[in-house]
Amino acid sequence: MAAKTDASIPAFLSLGLRPFFLSAVLFAALVIPLWMLVQIGQVTLAGPFAPVDWHVHEMLFGYAGAVIAGFLFTAIPNWTRRMPARGVPLAVLPALWLTGRLAVGGVFGVSAQWVMAIDMAFPAAICAMIVREIVAGRNWRNLMVVVPVLVFALANAAFHLEAMASGGADWSRRLGISAILVLIMLIGGRVIPSFTRNWLAKRGPGPLPTPFNRYDALCLAVGALALGLWTARPDGTATGVALILAAGMHAARLARWCGVRGWRSPLLAMLHVSYAFLPLGLGASGAAVLGYAAPAAGFHLLGIGGVGGMTAAVMMRASLGHTGQALQAGPWLSVAFACIALAAPARALMAGQGLWVAAGLWTLGFAIFAIRLGPALIAPSASARRANP
Repeated sequence: MAAKTDASIPAFLSLGLRPFFLSAVLFAALVIPLWMLVQIGQVTLAGPFAPVDWHVHEMLFGYAGAVIAGFLFTAIPNWTRRMPARGVPLAVLPALWLTGRLAVGGVFGVSAQWVMAIDMAFPAAICAMIVREIVAGRNWRNLMVVVPVLVFALANAAFHLEAMASGGADWSRRLGISAILVLIMLIGGRVIPSFTRNWLAKRGPGPLPTPFNRYDALCLAVGALALGLWTARPDGTATGVALILAAGMHAARLARWCGVRGWRSPLLAMLHVSYAFLPLGLGASGAAVLGYAAPAAGFHLLGIGGVGGMTAAVMMRASLGHTGQALQAGPWLSVAFACIALAAPARALMAGQGLWVAAGLWTLGFAIFAIRLGPALIAPSASARRANP
């Protein structure tokens, strides 16, 4: 059988970020209103998780899982110089992801064991394909990315097992967000200073981001250690101290990337602002462990601001670039990111109505994102349309 030509593959299935980023953005815009209906008793979920656990699971392993897959299936072909998954093989993966979301939501009405099996099919397939591509491409430098991705998949399995054993998922939710945060520390520490350096180098002399060195490696190690302690011993004094130490180190790391000089570029500013939520959230989590803050504050600064903000910023930049558009946020994407970022302090710091304010901001931000970039993720890229009028 003859190999498919590019023209035979729908644009939507030509690159990993297209189906996964669109799925993630639409899911983010819809799942929080659904969660609010659950909160007020208007919707009852029939899945295996308690309502709060369903909410946490779907934001971590549903939303963030789709973003991670989209990013890696777009980045890894660049790292390995191998052809990316496209066409039917690519279509299977979002289908597995969607099937997992329906199973966890109780749509199929099957046992908790079957829900786990259905939901784990997607992360298992992602891990297998990532390892295969990196090994086949002999791209050993990026093999370290596999570790947090594997931990993330194992955290999903642990979430199901813990819920089945005890009726709730406690330590596995911390393991899941910790794996995502380590990925942000690792990949963010690569792309943020690189993009910042490229932008600043074109705009005259001045300080440039410090290249990756031993201090960055130490930050990664301390951050991973602090998150590991937080996962295993969330009430230990050593955990609180480690989290605050990691917060200070990552704040200093961010300062070395000269983000202040790049404030005129919204796409750059988004990355720096999102990374700033990591030291804020780590510090607040450490303070909570030591009894000086509410535990939910740190978790939501990390989850909404760190994970939500960084994934939104990366998706915006990558979607613009890979659909042939100028790397300019413009007013609408700037407003969308501002809404998502403001949802973090609203949820973390405001009592009572803060939950509704945060939910409204998050939903509005991702709705604007979907309206602005959704059509571009489905259609052929702007450069392809110019080449074939």
